[in-house]
Amino acid sequence: VLMDVRMPLLDGVGATRRIAAEQLADVLVLTTFDLDEYVFGTLRAGAAGFLLKSAEAAELIEGVRTVARGEGLIAPAVTRRLIAAFAAGAPGRPPRGGGPDTAALDTLTPREREVLSCLGEGLSNAQIATRLEMAEATVKTHVSRLLGKLDLRSRVQAAVLAQELGI
Repeated sequence: VLMDVRMPLLDGVGATRRIAAEQLADVLVLTTFDLDEYVFGTLRAGAAGFLLKSAEAAELIEGVRTVARGEGLIAPAVTRRLIAAFAAGAPGRPPRGGGPDTAALDTLTPREREVLSCLGEGLSNAQIATRLEMAEATVKTHVSRLLGKLDLRSRVQAAVLAQELGI
């Protein structure tokens, strides 16, 4: 789903939350507004990606393809602020919500922890496969399993968690 943030009746954050909760589709947010509240709100709601409407057509097409492959995407103009907010523990940074506790992290296999670490670095499945010397399909399996174990909806949420925990 290509989602805008400001819409009549139900805003993009609420719509994204509903779509993600029911696992109907992956959501790529496309908006004019790069305000932290929208970035954090949509990612917290389960969006798989966030792009600005100032993106070139080719970037938008690649963004849709990236999310369709099950990977996450954040607009470069927003990425530095997002990383800085998490690193600084800024008050506006998105909480994990009802996310995993440390006991859930203990259920990860060593390989799943390695994959989680790579997600925290923002690597794609192909990059993870190269780094960990495994097939891309195996990476997808590990990502799927760790998302399930950690009760997360997207690889973006996993990357945020890895950053928060310093994994």
